[in-house]
Amino acid sequence: MRRTLALSLAALALTAGGVAGCGSGSSSGGGSSNGTTGAPAPVESNPAGDIPDDQAFVAYTPPAGGFTVKVPEGWARSTRGGSTVFTDKLNRIEIAAVETPEAPSPASVTAKTVPVLRKKVPAFSPGKSSTVTRQAGQAVLLTYRGDSAPDEVTGKTVHDAFERYTFYQQGHEVDLTLSGPVGADNVDPWRIVSDSLRWQ
Repeated sequence: MRRTLALSLAALALTAGGVAGCGSGSSSGGGSSNGTTGAPAPVESNPAGDIPDDQAFVAYTPPAGGFTVKVPEGWARSTRGGSTVFTDKLNRIEIAAVETPEAPSPASVTAKTVPVLRKKVPAFSPGKSSTVTRQAGQAVLLTYRGDSAPDEVTGKTVHDAFERYTFYQQGHEVDLTLSGPVGADNVDPWRIVSDSLRWQ
């Protein structure tokens, strides 16, 4: 009986040693545990400032009327001076309407607007001014870069890329400025917004 028990214990020890040997061998190969059941699934994340592909948009009309433009649904809205601002995380849309007798051109925007932005936007770096076509007609597009305002909580700033569209019709000008972190892929959302302006 004792001999049988001793043999059983010896066999059990050999089996355990074999299993341990297999485990250490596979672990030294590196990476076998990633493919096993129970490993955490990779989390999909967008780069900072990327607007989600499923973002919904809603029409916004200023109190004075005159035009409508689509903005991302759920973004915070505020009024600053004569501008309406929509923000979410690191992205920002600013809409301003003014009365002016002259239609803008790339040259006039460069001459009049760039000096103002240079004083207003920290780390301002001009891009280019050009004429583009949108659903509402032609607009002057000014691109530039600069630092965002400091975060109210962390105090940190982000280096942003800006697209400023100037639309004009019969003495009415609408300036639509879209901004987000440099490197964020917001080409499609910004196209939706800039293409959505409609005169009333």
